[in-house]
Amino acid sequence: MSNYVIGISGGIGSGKTTVTDLFAKYGIEVIDADVIARQVVEPGSPALKAIVHKFGQFVLNESGGSSSGTLDRAKLRNLVFNNIETKNWLNQLLHPAIRQQMLLQTKQAKSAYCLLSVPLLVESKLYEQVDRVVIVDVDEQTQLQRTLLRDKTNEQQILAIMSAQATRQQRLAVADDIIDNNGKADDLAEQVAQLHKKYLQIAQQSG
Repeated sequence: MSNYVIGISGGIGSGKTTVTDLFAKYGIEVIDADVIARQVVEPGSPALKAIVHKFGQFVLNESGGSSSGTLDRAKLRNLVFNNIETKNWLNQLLHPAIRQQMLLQTKQAKSAYCLLSVPLLVESKLYEQVDRVVIVDVDEQTQLQRTLLRDKTNEQQILAIMSAQATRQQRLAVADDIIDNNGKADDLAEQVAQLHKKYLQIAQQSG
């Protein structure tokens, strides 16, 4: 089991997944809240049944392919994004299940240390539950441009998501370490390599 849990976060488009993939190359286990969020609403799950009961079959994919009967996350996001009441209902349904699964997976992790990747680490105050916090930092303009390229969505929607998240300053305020992802891929890999060495030493000392 990993005795040392490092929380990693960053705003939309900051490159968290790129960073966690680099850590994974060193054999470090990554517990990803986004992956778990999809797992807890898989077909047949109590959470998906509750969502369909509240919103109807409309929120399911109907493609007829492998995704048929799965949750259409984009439809659900559009339904709840500007509705505080339904957003709160959804959070109360999903967050305890996601949190429980995250804690279980961190306990089962076998690498020297593990990463808990949580987009809303600051907002949910989950940074209080980990041993150390690393923030992947980019400026707001870079966030916007990268997300536009990645998600092929409109600028207004991305700006709305950014404004709903913690500010850059709020994230940096809880950081023990900061990864600057404004530069090139080589710079990023070097920063991860240095932090990996550092975390191995800290994990060994704490163990």
